[in-house]
Amino acid sequence: MVGRAAFARAGFACRVGVNIIVIAVGRIRERPLRSVADEYLTRLRRYVRCDEVEVRSGEGLNKAVPADAWTVALEVGGEAVSSEQLARWLQRWGSQGKGRIAFLIGGPEGIPDGVSRAADVRLSLSALTLPHRLARVVLFEQLYRSMTILRGEPYAREG
Repeated sequence: MVGRAAFARAGFACRVGVNIIVIAVGRIRERPLRSVADEYLTRLRRYVRCDEVEVRSGEGLNKAVPADAWTVALEVGGEAVSSEQLARWLQRWGSQGKGRIAFLIGGPEGIPDGVSRAADVRLSLSALTLPHRLARVVLFEQLYRSMTILRGEPYAREG
């Protein structure tokens, strides 16, 4: 595992030129969970532009993705990465094209197969199946953590 100081020494402490769009099926209706999501979203927005888009169904996910966005489908069967790897991916994706990254979170039925196949990357937040509302909170936290890693700031205890 690479420590935070190593990222900063390697030049990863710069601002990442990324526009993140989290597109999720459904709403977070539980107030405590919405509050935690909003807290991490607020923290994340100190570093990058991040929009949250809620759609009614899995079919609506593709329609909400900007044409020039790098698309990441969050699925149990996706690739498992560390927080440091996710930070490096965000930096790399941000330097490609227009720097837009769309993270897709399915509803109770997951992400439709066609949407999953069309994604540029399939990423797993956990080998466990997470409720879609909780997955969104975990994603916001991991995106925030990635930004602190890239800037060499003391948030996580990885290294």
